[in-house]
Amino acid sequence: MHITNLTVRKRLLVALITAIFLFLGIFTRFFYIQVVWGKQLRQKAVDQWTRDLPITADRGLITDCNGNVIVNNVTAYTVYVRAKNVVDADKVSTILSQHLNIDYDRIYSKVTDKSSSEWTIKRQVSADTVSALREYNLEGVYYATQSVRNYVYGDFLTQVLGFVSVDSVGQTGIEAYYDKYLSGIDGALLTQSDLVGKELYDTSMQYVAPIDGFTIQLTIDCIIQQIVENVLKVAMQAHSPKHVQCVVLDVTNGQILAMAQNPSYNLNDIPRDDISTLMELSRNTIITDIYEPGSTFKVLTAAATLEESRKGNPKAFDENHVFTNNSDVRYLDGTKIKCWTKHIGNKHANQTLAMALNHSCNPIFTDIALALGTQTFYGYLQAFGYGSKTGVDFLGEQAGLLVDEQSVTVNDLARIGFGQTIAVTALQLAVATAACVNGGYLYQPYFVKQIIDPVTGNVVKTMYPTLINRPISQETSKLLATMLQGVVTEGSGKQAYIEGYQVGGKTGTAQKYVNGAVATGKNISSFVGFFPASAPKYLCLFIVDEPVGVTYGSVVAAPYTRMIFQSIIDYYDIAPIQP
Repeated sequence: MHITNLTVRKRLLVALITAIFLFLGIFTRFFYIQVVWGKQLRQKAVDQWTRDLPITADRGLITDCNGNVIVNNVTAYTVYVRAKNVVDADKVSTILSQHLNIDYDRIYSKVTDKSSSEWTIKRQVSADTVSALREYNLEGVYYATQSVRNYVYGDFLTQVLGFVSVDSVGQTGIEAYYDKYLSGIDGALLTQSDLVGKELYDTSMQYVAPIDGFTIQLTIDCIIQQIVENVLKVAMQAHSPKHVQCVVLDVTNGQILAMAQNPSYNLNDIPRDDISTLMELSRNTIITDIYEPGSTFKVLTAAATLEESRKGNPKAFDENHVFTNNSDVRYLDGTKIKCWTKHIGNKHANQTLAMALNHSCNPIFTDIALALGTQTFYGYLQAFGYGSKTGVDFLGEQAGLLVDEQSVTVNDLARIGFGQTIAVTALQLAVATAACVNGGYLYQPYFVKQIIDPVTGNVVKTMYPTLINRPISQETSKLLATMLQGVVTEGSGKQAYIEGYQVGGKTGTAQKYVNGAVATGKNISSFVGFFPASAPKYLCLFIVDEPVGVTYGSVVAAPYTRMIFQSIIDYYDIAPIQP
């Protein structure tokens, strides 16, 4: 068959095009393997031909608002065994068992099990123990440094800080909420191994440096926190209560300056083997538990009626109104609501709102709530944050319990007016009371001030005050603060009085319920105080749960608030206000 030049050229062209496509296909495959798939393949190669000992990154520090370190890290060790490198399994098991206090059989089962490249024998081993083990030069046994959490002051800010797992993962408190910032990135020490995973000697090692976690700077002031912790211990000894709680706020911005409760425990000696005790003691009850506040809640009722009177609501009572009903009892829907005490005798009549606060007169606050009505009163409850979470940067916060507005009865509304038939968290009450006296500003409370890069010192994130609402006016707030100052100078809060410092506040003694009935002899005594009344800065809520003996908040809680305020005055060297 005759082949023309044209045919030859066509065949060459087809062959050339085919070759080009093959080349492009091969080139594309190489490009994919080298560039697209390369990182994954290199990682597989590293995993196949190397073994690594992890180098734990340091978890971020936690400091107070002044930079004082309250949580740091100490070095410990993790003991590993690579079964394929073990020469004498019996010797290794015996020595490790003796020094690490672990059952021989348990160790031997790992030392002889070659199904995994390595086994962890024990974490958080001391440097002295590891030093002793190194003397034996045990083949197949390795030691990796481990950063272990250290709480500088032990039992201090316990429920706020929280704790980490044995793997340094935040479990509760600030440790859990800010875990992604506190957690570092672990490094490793890579060594070459053969095809079956046995380490090759006389080969180079590669060090991959760990990246430490960020530093968390709290709003907490260590000095104020220590003051609070000490006062709680005094209250525990004096009244033998179930527990005591305290929170101190900066009312001008929502920063939490101190928060503590007792009983507590040492964060360096966590009772991990007793889960029920650990859960009970580690729960931050100021944020996670609810209670009926009693008379401390009357501050909100007073704020509501004063604000409504300024708005011109004819059903509201202003500061000049005189309550003339002489009875210490109100009857509603067949139930009896009475004043907490008869100590004011026939003075139930002819009281102003300021006097009613001084005497903590239940019937008058019942009258106020009923006069305002459900819709108006509930508007203030919601405006002050009741029935909602405060938004604090902490896990497990409760929203409290508020009877649904559509379901609330006249009896319910009356009792809410003086702090019953409503359940709140201690933090909710503190934040709402702060808004009543700071000019009417409801701030979101917060624990963390800044997040800082420990290497550069640069601020990664700054937390600023967050205004949630403005439920009352500056005028109403100022007037109410003055009235509450009167509670301390003339009324039930006298034991919180400090000459020259305009302390204001409100006492509370609330009943407790068991199986739906009032529990005899079980009360929650409290006092919420602030100073100076003319320009509030510091607020303290002090709660004593089930004190033995006298249970009035005026006796059991108010004096301890005074102790805390006096210590803050001494700490900051705050000058008295001239009359």
